[in-house]
Amino acid sequence: MKQLFVILILSTMALQSMAQTKDEQAVTAAVENMRKAMVDGSKAALEKLADNKLTYGHSNGKIEDKTLFVENLTNGNSDFVDIKLTDQTIAVEGSTAIVRHRLFAHTNDKGKAPGTVDLYILLVWHKVKGEWKLLARQAVKVPVA
Repeated sequence: MKQLFVILILSTMALQSMAQTKDEQAVTAAVENMRKAMVDGSKAALEKLADNKLTYGHSNGKIEDKTLFVENLTNGNSDFVDIKLTDQTIAVEGSTAIVRHRLFAHTNDKGKAPGTVDLYILLVWHKVKGEWKLLARQAVKVPVA
């Protein structure tokens, strides 16, 4: 009987671990889809991935809602030539995920010279009807060593 109990406990833990792994994989995919959509300036993809209540914080203190976030990425005001994400961590708790990574990108924003950005990013995702949506984002500049 004791062995059966141990097997039941281990099976339950394995199932919980698998569910977490599936959510982490889904969040990883959502982050990658957002990265691609930001580079492509894809309005449809950006609108699908961003929650209607999105709060998007830039490293300069500027805050955008979903409408401004999508608009600025699709009209060239914020034009990412490429984006590289490194050092990514994901923590899933229920229907909420916290993602941290470092973002390095080349930019070609409207009215500015081509440039680069090097930022630490915090993302908050939540699951809505089985899909992960970006609810919040905050960027900070990487300190100069």
